Amino acid sequence: MLRGLLIALFFGTVLFALIPVHVPRPSFIPGFAPPPDMWPRTVSILGLALGLLAMAFAALGGGNETSDEPERGPASAVEWRNRLIRLALALAAFAGFVVLVPLLGFLASSMLLALACFLLAGASGRWVAVLALAVLLPLGLQLFFGNVTHTPFPSGSWGVFPALN
Repeated sequence: MLRGLLIALFFGTVLFALIPVHVPRPSFIPGFAPPPDMWPRTVSILGLALGLLAMAFAALGGGNETSDEPERGPASAVEWRNRLIRLALALAAFAGFVVLVPLLGFLASSMLLALACFLLAGASGRWVAVLALAVLLPLGLQLFFGNVTHTPFPSGSWGVFPALN
C-alpha cells in the first residue's frame, strides 16, 4: 500500500504541480503536432494510474493468498540499512543519468541507466539478458520516437553515439 501511495504521490506531483509550471504550452500549435506537455502528461497519468492500481490491489489483498513466504516481523536494522543503500544507489543512478545526458547523449545515458536499474533490481545473475535489454530497450525507444514522432533526442557533447533519428 505504501509503495503504491508513494508512486501515486510522485506522479501526481509531477502531473499537477511540475508540468503546468515548468512545461510551457504555446497558444498555437501548428497542424497535427502534439503539444510539448503531451508525453510528460501521458507518462505521469500512466504512473499515477499504476500507483492507484497498486494501492487498490493492496487494499483488496491481491497477492497475499498465493504467497508461499511465511509472514515476517518488522525488518531488522541490517535489512533497513540495505534498503537505504539500494535507495541511495537508485537515486545516484538517476542523478547520474541527468548529469550524463548532456555529455553522452540520451542513448548512451539511458543504456547505462537501464543497466543500473536491472542490476539494482537483482538481475545480476543473467548477464546476457541484462546487457541485451539494457542496449535494446533504449535503442528501440529512440528509434521508435525518432522515426514515428520525430522527437529529437540529445546526442551529447562527447559524441559517443550519433543521433538515430
